[in-house]
Amino acid sequence: MNIFNSLGSNYDFSTAIKILFASNDKEYSEKLKSVLQQRYKGEAEVFYKGRDALRMALRIINKKGSSVGICGFTCFAVYDSVVKEGYEPILLDIERNNLNFSFETFEKAVADNPELKVLIIQNTLGFVANIEKISKLCREKKILLIEDLAHSIGSTYENEKEAGTVGDFTILSFSQDKMIDGVTGGGLIVRNLALKNKNLTFKKLDFKAQLRDRLYPFFTFKIRKTYGLGIGKLIHFILKNLNLLSNPMDNTRPDTFSGVEEMLELPSWYCKHILDEFINIEKNLSYRREIAKVYSDNLDKRLLMSNVVAGVNNSTCLRFPIFIEKRQELISFLNKSGVYVSDIWYDAPIAPKKYMEKTDYKIGECPNSEVVASAILNLPTHRNVSLKDARQISDKINLWLKNEQNYI
Repeated sequence: MNIFNSLGSNYDFSTAIKILFASNDKEYSEKLKSVLQQRYKGEAEVFYKGRDALRMALRIINKKGSSVGICGFTCFAVYDSVVKEGYEPILLDIERNNLNFSFETFEKAVADNPELKVLIIQNTLGFVANIEKISKLCREKKILLIEDLAHSIGSTYENEKEAGTVGDFTILSFSQDKMIDGVTGGGLIVRNLALKNKNLTFKKLDFKAQLRDRLYPFFTFKIRKTYGLGIGKLIHFILKNLNLLSNPMDNTRPDTFSGVEEMLELPSWYCKHILDEFINIEKNLSYRREIAKVYSDNLDKRLLMSNVVAGVNNSTCLRFPIFIEKRQELISFLNKSGVYVSDIWYDAPIAPKKYMEKTDYKIGECPNSEVVASAILNLPTHRNVSLKDARQISDKINLWLKNEQNYI
């Protein structure tokens, strides 16, 4: 058993070959924008990175100097985008027993911060927030709502509306290991027709970056298949050190928003694979929910968050989170069985932890997020994990717990 949370988790050999030799026909880009426009009912554009789509939305809103509410348990890319576009981020701590902030927390933030003009909803790991009350308050207070679907393409809210069909803007990520995995990519849908998109000019993505992205599915497939023999570990080490593995958090490229309306183009060959992913989305959603149900039914209930268990049927279940004190010990135990789950979402309130020093976060600012970040361990739900694998992973975790008696 060689199972990873990420490292090309959505690819098999056939997919790797298709991506390696995918055609760069311009029609795929136009078709993808058409699919996004029809699904989310707005004006669509695609970008090389999801964070570029978010920054473009903030730029269109054009309220620099005002505040943006974001989840206090989030990715550095969200926080960084808000800051770089000239806004003040307001962190909304998640509620206890939930991965999202509550309506009451948002309501208090609105009352305490008259300059709060924008709110970003992220539906952490695909488990949805209370959109009905939140969106109603946004409309009443004229706060623009951005739905960030980096985790939640295909999730549905309790009011049965699909995530991405409620706000003024919808942001999509097609990055590695996401629900729609195009190796990289992002989408922006402007749903509020009163807000017009600005004229965009795109820089061509250089050949080296494209080649690295094309090879990523093939390289990671080979790494996963040979990891248990030690060969995969060596290949992984070499490719990382030579900077030949595509990295979603790569910030080495020039800042495309430094005073000009120019950003990196998403070439059409990426769009071809993203379109294929949308065709299969219902099948993949159903499968992830089946895997998540195996975990929720079989794992010791003291590891589980009740809102996560209750939300499985309308979530993407991008990962299935459990909560444990001695997380690293469990990770090491699972590694011995060929289950590699050390890439934790999120290991800090603004993650990855190594980026926290680049923020203004103060310890104690989001206490619930801090507790969850210290204890969360995400189990794989992707298409390369079988139902049998999920049962075996559950059994191994329960066995470890029985021996160690470690709970949060």
